[in-house]
Amino acid sequence: MPPKRLLLIGASRGLGFALAEEYLRRNWLVVGTERGTDKSKLHELAARSDRRLEIENLDIVYPDQVDALRSRLADRRFDMLFVNAGVKNDDRETVADVSTAEFMRVMITNALSPMRVVEAFQDLVLPNGTIGIMSSGLGSVANNANGGYEVYRSSKAALNMFMRSFAARQSANGRTLLLMAPGWVRTDMGGPGAPLSIEESIPKLASTIDAQAGKVGLQYLNYLGQPVPW
Repeated sequence: MPPKRLLLIGASRGLGFALAEEYLRRNWLVVGTERGTDKSKLHELAARSDRRLEIENLDIVYPDQVDALRSRLADRRFDMLFVNAGVKNDDRETVADVSTAEFMRVMITNALSPMRVVEAFQDLVLPNGTIGIMSSGLGSVANNANGGYEVYRSSKAALNMFMRSFAARQSANGRTLLLMAPGWVRTDMGGPGAPLSIEESIPKLASTIDAQAGKVGLQYLNYLGQPVPW
């Protein structure tokens, strides 16, 4: 069997880098993206990958960069597209005090831009392939009993709604569509107090993704494969 191919958007650090490592361990061929031109640890991983990891430059908030990458990859086909890019604001900010500029930054990066990537690259995914996005358990409206993280929560809830709309428009195709909640993980974004290590989250998250292959339609799952309430 030929190796499977992954287009991983946002692979230079944190959960995205760990996903790149994990899928290389699973013998996939990976095209991973990073922002900027500085040499990240993704380049060190590529050097160890026996040419199974390629690196592309992309900042998803700029449509011209999305279009340019789409053109560069036009002749390629992937078993999976996974969009990992995301940011957060100050956890203490509410809608009462967050600035308009900061609100827009989080919403554009976490909700609008990932879906623009999905729209742009969907036809490079095989008809029976997988399109996944890194969401969050904080995006669950049903589970929000305590408040907090208001802007970040809202960006992920918006992302989930956009993906549900995409799934409704794409109901006739045979792809697997996933919104994944990795748990609260100790990364630069998750912080040192998070209960999960990357090693506790990402291998299980990848196994959950792989287990959904061939299941048509949209699911919102955590890293253990459990459904997350909408």
